[in-house]
Amino acid sequence: KCRTGPLDIVFVIDSSRSVRPFEFEIMRRFMMDIISSLDVGPNATRIGVIQYSSQVQNIFSLKTFFTQEDMEKAINSIIPLAQGTMTGLAIQYAMNVAFSTQEGARPLHKKIPRIAIIVTDGRPQDRVTEVATQARNAGIEIYAVGIQRADMNSLRAMASPPLEEHVFLVESFELIQQFAKQFQDKLCGLDMCMEQEHGCQHSCISTPVSFYCECNPGYRLNLDGKSCSPIDACADGRHGCQHVCVSTRGSYSCHCHMGYYLNQDRRSCSMIDYCSFGNHSCQHECVSIPHGHYCSCRSGFTLQSDARSCRATDLCNGVDHGCEFKCVSMEGSYRCMCPEGQQLQADGKACSKCGSGHVDLVLVIDGSKSVRPQNFELVKQFVNRIVDLLEVSPHGTRVGLVQYSSRVRTEFPLNKYHSADEIKKAVMEVEYMEKGTMTGLALKHMVEHSFSESEGARPLSHNIPRIGLVFTDGRSQDDISEWARRAKESGIVMFAVGVGKAVEEELRAIASEPVEQHFSYSADFTTMTHLVENFKLNICPEEGKGVTEIRSPCECEALVQFQTNTVAILQSLTEKNILWARSLAQMTARLEDLEKQLAHKK
Repeated sequence: KCRTGPLDIVFVIDSSRSVRPFEFEIMRRFMMDIISSLDVGPNATRIGVIQYSSQVQNIFSLKTFFTQEDMEKAINSIIPLAQGTMTGLAIQYAMNVAFSTQEGARPLHKKIPRIAIIVTDGRPQDRVTEVATQARNAGIEIYAVGIQRADMNSLRAMASPPLEEHVFLVESFELIQQFAKQFQDKLCGLDMCMEQEHGCQHSCISTPVSFYCECNPGYRLNLDGKSCSPIDACADGRHGCQHVCVSTRGSYSCHCHMGYYLNQDRRSCSMIDYCSFGNHSCQHECVSIPHGHYCSCRSGFTLQSDARSCRATDLCNGVDHGCEFKCVSMEGSYRCMCPEGQQLQADGKACSKCGSGHVDLVLVIDGSKSVRPQNFELVKQFVNRIVDLLEVSPHGTRVGLVQYSSRVRTEFPLNKYHSADEIKKAVMEVEYMEKGTMTGLALKHMVEHSFSESEGARPLSHNIPRIGLVFTDGRSQDDISEWARRAKESGIVMFAVGVGKAVEEELRAIASEPVEQHFSYSADFTTMTHLVENFKLNICPEEGKGVTEIRSPCECEALVQFQTNTVAILQSLTEKNILWARSLAQMTARLEDLEKQLAHKK
C-alpha cells in the first residue's frame, strides 16, 4: 500500500455515450485497483467519485465512505449517464463542490494534497483551458488520463505541470489496468517521513514532496511545528460547568463543590438534601445546607439547647403585641382580649369605644337603566342581607334608603321603620327607576336631606356614627367630587360599592379613609355576596348597646369615676374639718391663758 501520507482524491469519470458498457466496467476496475493500493480512512486518504457526460453526478463525496468495501459497492452501483462530454463542467464542479470542506476536503492549511484524476475517452464539448487553470490555482493537482480516442491537446490543457508526470494516454481500455501500476508509483512517490529525521513528537505525515507533524487527540501542535502540548478544554470558558471544570487530554469533565452532586446534564449541580436521609431527629423542621443540616422551629417556638427540640415562646412578653387591654399567649401565637362588656375591633387589638355599636345608615342605590330589572332585584337582596347584620330599633341602628337615576328619590327615611322585617319588606317593594346615572346629585341629596334630624338622623352630640353606602354599576353623568368631599367633612363615614362597569377612580373618591377598608368591587351582580362580609367587618366592630342604655360600659365607667371623685372630695372636707377643730381648740386655750393673765394683774 501507498503509505506516504493522507491525500484527498476525487475521480472524475467520463460516462458519455462513446464509452461502451464493457469499457465502463474496465474503468470501474481501474478505480478500485488504485483505491486498493491506498491507505484510506478519515485521518488517512479520502476518496470521492463523480461521473459526467452532459451533466455532472456526485457518486460519493470525500466524507461519505472510509472503507474500501463501501467504496467498491458504490462504484459497482454506478449507472452511466450516456450523453455528451462536458469535461469543463465536471472540472468546475470538482473545484467548487467536490473539493469543498463541506463535502469532506481537509482545510488547505493542513497541506494535504488535493488530487483530481480525470479519465476520458474523447474530445470535450466545452472549454477546459480556463477552468482547469482556475482549479490548479485553487491548489488542485490534476492528472489527465486519456483512453483510445482522447484528444491530447485537451489532456495537456487540463493537467498540472510537469506534463510528462501528469498526462497519460492509453491506447485501449484493455491496457488501462496495466497502466494502473505505473500510475500508483507516480501517485505515491517516496515516504518522506522515512527518508529523513522528522523530529515529530507524536506523528509524522508524509506528502509527495515533504512531511508535516501531527499530534494525538487531546493535544495541539506547538509553534515549532513538531512538539505537542495538552489541550486545556476548560480554558476557553465554553464548557458550561456550574462549579468546576477539569481538563483531561483535549476533553473535560464537570465536578461539583462538596455538598453538591452533578445533575444528569453533566454540567449543573444541585445541593445534597441531607434532610431526606431521615436521620435528622428535628422536632419541627430540617433545613439542608451544603455541608449538612440544622433544625428549625415553627413561628412562635424557640430551639432548645439540644439543637433539635422546640418549645413554645411566650410572645406576649417577647414581642410588641399592641393589645389595648390584655395579651394572652397561645402555642406559637397570641391573641388580644377586651374587658367584659367590650368587644375586640377588626384590627384584633383595639377594644370597642362608646357609642360605636349602633349607627345611622343610609343606603344610596343606583337605579339607572344600565343596572337592568333582574339585576336591580339582586341589589335589593344585597341591601336586605346588610339589614340582617344590624340590630334595628328606634334606639339602636336606623336605616334609610335612597334610589337615584336621572333624579333622586327617598324610598324611606331613617325614622320610617323600626324593625328589620319592616325595612326588608319595604326594600322588596321598591320600584326600579331606570334612566341616567346622577351619582353627584344623589350624594347632595344624602348630605342635605337623608342625614337631617327631620328625617330621623340623631343629633351629632349623641356620637352615633353616620354611615353612607353608595352602590353603583357605572360612570356618573355628573361631578361627584364636591359632594363626596362635603359628605366626609360633615362626619359621614362613606362606603363605596361598585359592580360591573363601575369606575374605580369614582369609587375611591367617594370612600372614606383608609380607602381600602371603605371600597369594594364585584365583577358582576351574581357574585356580590362576599361584599356583605367586607361591609360587616367595617360597620359592625362590636355589639354595642347604644347611648340610651343605662348600663353601657362607658356609663358604668363614668359612675365609678363619679363615685371615686365624690369620696375623694368628702375625705378632703373631713380632713379640713379636723384641722379647723384643732385650731379652734388651740385658740380657745390661748384665750383662756390671756384671761388668767389679766385677772392676775388686777
